[in-house]
Amino acid sequence: MNEMSANRFAVEELVRIPVDAFISPEYTRAEGEKLWPKVWQIACREEELKKVGDYVTYDILNDSIIVVRSAEDRISAFHNVCPHRGRRITEGCGHAQRLHCRFHGWGWDISGKNTYVLDAEDWGDAVTNGKVDLKQIKVETWGGWVWINMDPDCVSLQEYLGPAWDILGKLRFERMRYRWRQWLYFPCNWKTALESFIESFHVDATHPQLLEWGSNRWWCRTGGLHSWHGVGEGRGGTVRVGATSTGVTAAEGMDPRVTMAEMFTELWETVGTSTQTFVDAAGRAIHDLPDGTPPEQVAGHVMQTAAVMDAERGVFWPQLSPEEFAEAGLDWHIFPNSAILPGVTYALCYRARPNGHDPDSCIFEVYILEHYPDGQEPETEWVHEPDPTEEKWRLILSQDFQNIGEIQKGMKSRAYEGAMPSPYQEVPIIHFHRNLAKYMGIGAPRPIADS
Repeated sequence: MNEMSANRFAVEELVRIPVDAFISPEYTRAEGEKLWPKVWQIACREEELKKVGDYVTYDILNDSIIVVRSAEDRISAFHNVCPHRGRRITEGCGHAQRLHCRFHGWGWDISGKNTYVLDAEDWGDAVTNGKVDLKQIKVETWGGWVWINMDPDCVSLQEYLGPAWDILGKLRFERMRYRWRQWLYFPCNWKTALESFIESFHVDATHPQLLEWGSNRWWCRTGGLHSWHGVGEGRGGTVRVGATSTGVTAAEGMDPRVTMAEMFTELWETVGTSTQTFVDAAGRAIHDLPDGTPPEQVAGHVMQTAAVMDAERGVFWPQLSPEEFAEAGLDWHIFPNSAILPGVTYALCYRARPNGHDPDSCIFEVYILEHYPDGQEPETEWVHEPDPTEEKWRLILSQDFQNIGEIQKGMKSRAYEGAMPSPYQEVPIIHFHRNLAKYMGIGAPRPIADS
């Protein structure tokens, strides 16, 4: 990196990350006590709780949480366990005006207050005055997501999110709705899966079709528990096209008008990022602008055209400067288990969770959000799609998926000493494990001595 990049962006020391966090059953079990009950994590989107009584069940290892819209202006969250004999009360999602245990019929209203105990006189005062109400946990909303935290002494969500609260908050994710959402089980640790999506250093090798438009290094930044990165200087004569969160580039000698049109179309068709508006706006640039228009002007024209086209259909952009778009970057890791790739009217998001206490298995979810005109939001639901192919998941995701299981296998090799992330371009990986070690008490990245 040049001097300006090194001063502005995060640079780490060269480290090796111990492998136990990925392959140790003991480590996985310890996460259930030291990590998951202590962090803010995304349980669902507010749009999944449209009406009073709508609920979602969020499971994380041995803990299960009922998240319910308990009033028009309130969302509540409770531990999903009957205080009588321990049966779980809900599963999946649904709608209820009353929660009840199917074992013996005990009941609660949607604010968690106990309303019925069969033969309550058998227990006397033990079941009165709120003693068998459902145990509440902390719940807050931001960006249209519903976040839960099982720690009664936790910091506020705003303090927890740190720079993400302000930087990403400007993009108004709360106005977006699901365009598409799918999930599957992966034969790997949840961290193995997530880490493939919080760095872009893998792009050249894993997504070689994207090299047609140039190759880039990546800047990284950190803030609190979280990290993010974006498009840096180009390799081999590549130059940036504008300081926007689109991250589009053009190799030397290429027409940036054509580059932008092709790039937006490629990303739209092979991963679903961007929107049809951006594809159409970029396609118009070659007719609107003369040959030889500088890349920065092409990018600006496409953005302005797209903003006008969106406004005409009732989608109004957040008022951000080019510098604010650039600061948002391309990809955020929200500690511990979510990734958000932001756009001006869309976002590609990932969430990874352990699948029980097996370190070699996880639940991996991918969804795309988009800002739609009022009344035109699509109706979607979670789709379990176990086939990790291009046909089912599109090209770019299928390319990423091909790596993940093989990484998990490789980490068990007697020859493997632990990951060596780039101290420039894979800072999110290092930052992730440094913060993870603060919760777990073990596994901090170890400096590699100069040889």
